[in-house]
Amino acid sequence: MRQIQSRIDTGSAPFATNAEASRELAETLSERMRWAIDGGPKRQRSIDRHLGRGKIMVRDRIDMVIDADMPFLELSTLSGWGQYDDEVPGAGIVTGIGTVWGVPYMFIANDATVKGGSLVPMAIKKHVRAQDIAAENGLGVIYLVDSGGAFLPLQDEIFPDKDHFGGSFYRQARLSAQGLPQLSVVLGGCTAGGAYVPALSDEVIMVEGIGRIFLGGPPIVKAALGEIIEPDDLGGAILHTEVSGVSDNAVSSEKEAYGLLRERCEAMNRRRVTDVQDWVDVAEPEPPAYDPAELYGIISADDRIPFDATEIIARLVDGSRFSPFKPDWGTSIVCGYARIWGQLVGIIANNGIIFSESALKATHFIELCEQRRIPLLFLQNTTGYMVGRDSEAAGIAKNGAKMVAAVANATVPRYTVLVGGSYGAGNYGMCGRGFQPRFLFAWPNSRIATMSAETAQTVLVDIRLGGMKGDETTPEQVAELRREVADQYETHSDPYYATSRLWDDGLIDPVHTRDALGLCLRLAAIQDEPAPGPGLVYRM
Repeated sequence: MRQIQSRIDTGSAPFATNAEASRELAETLSERMRWAIDGGPKRQRSIDRHLGRGKIMVRDRIDMVIDADMPFLELSTLSGWGQYDDEVPGAGIVTGIGTVWGVPYMFIANDATVKGGSLVPMAIKKHVRAQDIAAENGLGVIYLVDSGGAFLPLQDEIFPDKDHFGGSFYRQARLSAQGLPQLSVVLGGCTAGGAYVPALSDEVIMVEGIGRIFLGGPPIVKAALGEIIEPDDLGGAILHTEVSGVSDNAVSSEKEAYGLLRERCEAMNRRRVTDVQDWVDVAEPEPPAYDPAELYGIISADDRIPFDATEIIARLVDGSRFSPFKPDWGTSIVCGYARIWGQLVGIIANNGIIFSESALKATHFIELCEQRRIPLLFLQNTTGYMVGRDSEAAGIAKNGAKMVAAVANATVPRYTVLVGGSYGAGNYGMCGRGFQPRFLFAWPNSRIATMSAETAQTVLVDIRLGGMKGDETTPEQVAELRREVADQYETHSDPYYATSRLWDDGLIDPVHTRDALGLCLRLAAIQDEPAPGPGLVYRM
């Protein structure tokens, strides 16, 4: 593969302006991540109470389980941002991927310092999303349970629907049936529905004095039966290990629990991250020839000004080498082959609006990667498919649909990063959330909506004015209407609004993109080859 020859002048004024704006966005992201982890001053009382009980903070618990000096890919850290009066950082739950004895596991861990570990709706959504990732990537799941159960004031958003709390139990049972280990360490309360997390696990470890499992806690037992009983006598570690058999082991401390958990994981007979399968083409990894930090200066400070997707690719891939596909045709989409941490990948990246020929080019390339069993990476930065009479006459609806269908039916692993705008059907054709990529990450400059705020002002204002009597509409009313529409779209397309609602798997600093993708690609590399599609390539 040829090395990309960058055309970026890193000493130019536009580069410096872009870099300053991008670094400000990265610093804001870092500050908000720290808030999600630390919780701010309001949470300090809960933290002090948690530590006063001799308990360990949730991320420290994960660190005590995973292999030393190995990364932990935390997912959806900012879920719940701006919701629930900003009192539920991270939705009160930590999910992510880490290795134990070289084997990758999904971790789902309650944060008991956030509303006592009670589960708000976004916590359930985050829990279920983590299980879906585990299923698709063949990961066992480790549950570090310290939860007060469902947050009852919002029970109608938690309890009855398909992807509510019951959906997590359904998934857990099916993951176990697929041979993916389900392991629980009980570090706090497991009440009512929460009791089924350990009960559905393959193996359970309970910590004496703090771990408890019961379908109804002491207050419910007193109300229902008039029976007064202590929590440990009702559902403590000794009862469930020596009498009921719900637990397999009782240990005296968290430290002992994590040592025993690692001991159990050592005997799981699972593939390690080094066990790459024959269908994956992996070479010795090498860093990009261009500094990934230069991404800051390439991303436009003004989102109306486009930037070259090839320059982004040059700072993500091994050796900055890239083999382009049809480089002189359909140039609003860049397609080609590269390696990320040694792993071969087909890249589809936007250079703006998707035209008819660009859609056909992408469709052809997707079919080639499907036939050759090459994973796909989509880098989204588009306002969508081209509109207008000429585009309609050229068959943009038909050719865009071909691209959408090719994305939907590709069986190779697919990954998506929102590096800029993600608007309209362009989001779908470039493997947005609705098309179920294995992972979807977003940069802090990204935007996602049916259309941009500027376009929405024109479209929605014209529609609303069409339903109003023109002679009764003042210029002030029209201006106010435009402001309302613009404010709504600016708010709803903001990347923090999106990540709060799990429309992605996390906002990431652009310079960390390569490492995150490298880990995600490796998860697929240790799996068996996915069942291929039809394999026929249509020249578009």
